[in-house]
Amino acid sequence: MEEGEKRPLLPQDAGGQEPPGPASCLGSKSQEGWAWGAGLGGSGAPSPLSLPLGSRCLQCLIFLCNFLSSLLGLLALAAGLWGLAVRSSLGSSWGGPLPADPMLGLVLGGLAVSAVSLAGCLGALCESACLLRCFSGGLLTFLVLEALAGALVAALWGPLQDGLERALWVAITRYQDDPDLRFLMDQVQFGLQCCGAASYQDWQQNLYFNCSAPGIQACSLPASCCLDPREGGASVNQQCGLGALRLAEAAARARVHVQGCGAPLGRWLRGAVRAAGGAAIAAALAQGAELLAAAHLLRALGGRQGAPGSCGPRGRDLSATASR
Repeated sequence: MEEGEKRPLLPQDAGGQEPPGPASCLGSKSQEGWAWGAGLGGSGAPSPLSLPLGSRCLQCLIFLCNFLSSLLGLLALAAGLWGLAVRSSLGSSWGGPLPADPMLGLVLGGLAVSAVSLAGCLGALCESACLLRCFSGGLLTFLVLEALAGALVAALWGPLQDGLERALWVAITRYQDDPDLRFLMDQVQFGLQCCGAASYQDWQQNLYFNCSAPGIQACSLPASCCLDPREGGASVNQQCGLGALRLAEAAARARVHVQGCGAPLGRWLRGAVRAAGGAAIAAALAQGAELLAAAHLLRALGGRQGAPGSCGPRGRDLSATASR
């Protein structure tokens, strides 16, 4: 090298060309597309870096399915956060134990589904073996949890029904003290057109509705027990059940529901469990199909020399492979 001649900033290979930098997701895609075009226009054979047509179809299918799943997961996450914010559970949970709130399960489930689906989207889009392995591990975890949940429901079906009847009694006795239980009990009685646990006389166990209690609510029933709580109006008449516990059963039938909610709620629970079981089986079949598709795509990426995004030592620089 002559004196005064500057040394090049970047090293060069034997052909006088600068070696390529590390391959990223977009860079790998552009190099792969160049190699595919060169194969079509030059030698007439596809590049060894390109995936077969069947693997390409699986790649698009995995991306589309996980994109839709990620949208559903984000929707569930937003609904759970909205529910927590409405009930002011977020403000009381910071720095303390997690609140016993059903919306918290929706938040955690939406977050988990969104994370796994996002890994599947990016793994299929960038042809990243590492992300596809994470996606497959998340699917396996979901399948194991679904199987455990089904086994627990089948094993604890009897105690679950007994616990449901006890929950009705708790909601009756604490109706005025717990807004959440009051809302749930009203929804059950409105929806199933029932009143109490075994009969409408069960509301005698409530301190406010008992006939010996002082106040205007003595010997009354909640508005959700009435046959027509709105009475033709737009809003619920909270006084429609006033004095209904003093009436005989024949006279009470003309104003309120006298059948208890235990039997209708049990029938509803059996139907809901059957529907949830069918949905869980369909979801498990879809997850199994996605798992097989991801495994096939991983084999296709592993069989291609220098698969991008590989976690192990098999990963090679795409451009270095294409220059050979």
